[in-house]
Amino acid sequence: MSPRLHNKTAIVTGAGSGIGSAIATLFAQQGARVALFDFNSEISETLAAKLQQQSGQRCLAWCADVTQPDQVQGAVTAAQQTLGPIDILINCAGVNVFRDPLTLEDDDWQRCMEVNLKGPYNLIRSVLPGMLARQYGNIVNVASVHGHKIIPGAFPYPVAKHGLIGMTRSLGVEYASQGIRVNSISPGLILTPAAEAWLASCNDPQAERARQAALLPCKRIGEPQEVAYTALFLASDEARFINATDILVDGGRSQVYHE
Repeated sequence: MSPRLHNKTAIVTGAGSGIGSAIATLFAQQGARVALFDFNSEISETLAAKLQQQSGQRCLAWCADVTQPDQVQGAVTAAQQTLGPIDILINCAGVNVFRDPLTLEDDDWQRCMEVNLKGPYNLIRSVLPGMLARQYGNIVNVASVHGHKIIPGAFPYPVAKHGLIGMTRSLGVEYASQGIRVNSISPGLILTPAAEAWLASCNDPQAERARQAALLPCKRIGEPQEVAYTALFLASDEARFINATDILVDGGRSQVYHE
């Protein structure tokens, strides 16, 4: 049986750690040539070399700030020239910005929107011409449960994630007749390095971890690879009739009332 992404070329942003790293790893294992975009080039270069050695697929890393359109375009052009036409784009780069609305600094608002909303748009605009020319392309945006439900104390992050889901639906419909699919994934609490750091910062890390797990119907916290497999399905031709859709990957938590 052929790998699910045989002979495909993918760009994964935020590929240096967490969910992005899990997606890049799984895609290489499933036969894709992978361009790993990350703000930390040292980490992504190490991972790219490891993936290429393990999978036999060409994997390269680029330092890319998703908020800078010219830098994004340069990285996308380099990826196309080195790996071939881009079949898949995974927008995973993101940043947590949680502030009190009344004391929120303009710079924090700008950073949240630039990274979490404009960043994906910069990537999409850069890959779309090539995808449209070939009438083929699969784009997956990594959104969040914050784009569905409001958690107090998390402003303005949910604003950006609601916007990302809206952009997913709008662009998915806009380009559906031209062979382009645009979908999103909304993870809940996933054991990424950022989540682990947050848990470690709590007064009683073990108690907080247990409390968070107890809130979930499945009574456990999610793993990055579980989000990666959802991205794999959406990015593959197995999902060719799924478009302009968001998939929640949160263990069912968002469907349950909690005090």
